[in-house]
Amino acid sequence: MDSMHDLGGKQGFGPVPVTTGDAPFAFDWERRMWGLARAGILRGITIDWFRHGLECMVPGDYLTYRYFQKWATNYLMEMIDNGTITLDEAVSGQTATPAAPAEVKTVEDVIAINRGGHISFETEAPVPAGFAVGDRVRTKRFTSSGHTRLPAYARNCEGTIITYHGSHALPDEGARGHHVGDHLYTVSFTAPDLWGPEANPRDTVTLELWESYLVPA
Repeated sequence: MDSMHDLGGKQGFGPVPVTTGDAPFAFDWERRMWGLARAGILRGITIDWFRHGLECMVPGDYLTYRYFQKWATNYLMEMIDNGTITLDEAVSGQTATPAAPAEVKTVEDVIAINRGGHISFETEAPVPAGFAVGDRVRTKRFTSSGHTRLPAYARNCEGTIITYHGSHALPDEGARGHHVGDHLYTVSFTAPDLWGPEANPRDTVTLELWESYLVPA
């Protein structure tokens, strides 16, 4: 992601509120939004397409909406985009052609759905892996013009590959509706690699990065 939606490494936005205890949701509607999402409120979209939708939000809304408010807004957008509902229906809160009553899912149903097995994003890449564990690499200064999982603070920086994970679906293409495989690595960066010579050299940051983001150092 780019612009305001990539907050990694940025300062000046205040502390991150952390919920503790037995109340992970501030409001009941947040609990309902989470439940609807986990129960499969909208089929046929990938996680990268969902993230891309969030990144299309107006920056002012993105910074001021609550976390689950972003989810709700994005699901409405996705439903309008794929024809599930119209904009007029979203505004009115009622559909012109009501569907059959939805199957009511209990908490136990949702837990069972999410225990159905690990989701794998492994997929074959069109070319062999270009790097190996121990290689020094540099991240690209620019990747795609849309969705990307290479954060701005780690661009044009040198690091070392410490793990190879095989080939996985490339998020940049997944956000466009394309299922394309690319080799995935864990790359370790020292703090000075990312933040400059004043950073503590004993600190490190590791990122899972696709080969499309990397060039030899």
